[in-house]
Amino acid sequence: MDERDELKETLAAVGPRLRELRRRRGVTLAALSRTTGISESTLSRLEGGERKPTLELVLPLARAYGVPLDELVGAPQTGDPRIHLRPVRRPGLTYVPLTRRAGGMQAHKLVIPPRPAGTEPETRTHEGYEWLYVLEGRLRLILGDRDLVLTPGEAAEFDTHVPHWMGPADDRPVELLVLFGSQGERAHLRARTT
Repeated sequence: MDERDELKETLAAVGPRLRELRRRRGVTLAALSRTTGISESTLSRLEGGERKPTLELVLPLARAYGVPLDELVGAPQTGDPRIHLRPVRRPGLTYVPLTRRAGGMQAHKLVIPPRPAGTEPETRTHEGYEWLYVLEGRLRLILGDRDLVLTPGEAAEFDTHVPHWMGPADDRPVELLVLFGSQGERAHLRARTT
């Protein structure tokens, strides 16, 4: 087989590989389209081999699935298992995505600094179920009418339909691991505790 035939064969295998990856992860074309910004019809044609895989299409898919580009195109493995984590900073917290999958369970490490003096916790609700584990510091967890303090090594799990808030229990940052489903990624409804 010459190089041209090998290239054609490699490109032809990308679509089925993408379809299998999406199905294994339980992700719909609609959800993947929302995550990547690529239309459902383009995704469908790409998976079916009717659309040639280009970097403009494959790079956002690799990001959405949290896999190296090499895995999507079937390149030989380099043998380096390291993951290069990139912290994301948002007002009031820093988080490190530990998984980068469209749909399914998500894992993050959170570092929450102390609140500015005089600010009150604001509870929120959203779809999903959350599990957290305190790594360092003291975590204050307001869950409905409960006000709890968790210390390193303690864990909590709760339905995120219950109004909740979490942050440091004192003037030091708190670090924790958080697991939640894709539906729990965005808080979409705010509720104040009384």
